[in-house]
Amino acid sequence: MTDGRVENTYDRLKAMAVGFEIKPSNRLNEGALARELGVSRTPLREALNRLVAEQLFVFKPGVGFFCRALDPQTIFELFELRKIIENAAVRLVIERADQQTLETLRADLFCHGLSVTNLTVKEACARDEAFHLGIASAAGNAELFKSLERLNERIRYVRWVRMAGARIKSSKEEHKLIMAALLDRDATAATKAISGHIEARKDQIVAAVREGISNIYLDPEGALAGQILEEEPT
Repeated sequence: MTDGRVENTYDRLKAMAVGFEIKPSNRLNEGALARELGVSRTPLREALNRLVAEQLFVFKPGVGFFCRALDPQTIFELFELRKIIENAAVRLVIERADQQTLETLRADLFCHGLSVTNLTVKEACARDEAFHLGIASAAGNAELFKSLERLNERIRYVRWVRMAGARIKSSKEEHKLIMAALLDRDATAATKAISGHIEARKDQIVAAVREGISNIYLDPEGALAGQILEEEPT
């Protein structure tokens, strides 16, 4: 029962951290949070310690737990790291994946990504992450997969902000290019396509973080994640 409470508390706290329901750099009131989640301090602390290890919260000895900061330099470095990880992933897929794995990846992309319209920002981001994690899974390296999964959680809110102003059709076309290069087993084309797809300049990240902070304080109901992305005409 205790493990179940910890797991449930962990999941709920992670969702709160990823979406910045707890404001950046704010100190957590453990008593109030325990009451809100309907748990005692023990499972709350166990869950928080796990999330500190995943860098979604910060612990300061003698002070307490804090939500992570929304810092442009850290976010930019995470986007750079994402590019490195995903370039490695496509190269490993081309080297290791069998044809059936690639065909399954393509089918998943078309059924759950390319053919779906009128998604919310949150849904579109989830489907995009699923495609990229599918590539990471096909690379056959569990540590690479876990690294990308954890990284995604740390940049997801900023990706919501960027996706809200993005051209969703362009993103789908980029996914097609990545998939075509994987099927052709063309490492040069695959790395070029995926790098172009996830590239983010420093000024773009700074602007997204500023907008994100504004949303966090001016949009307490979380309307950003529920915004519908409309397909632009061809």
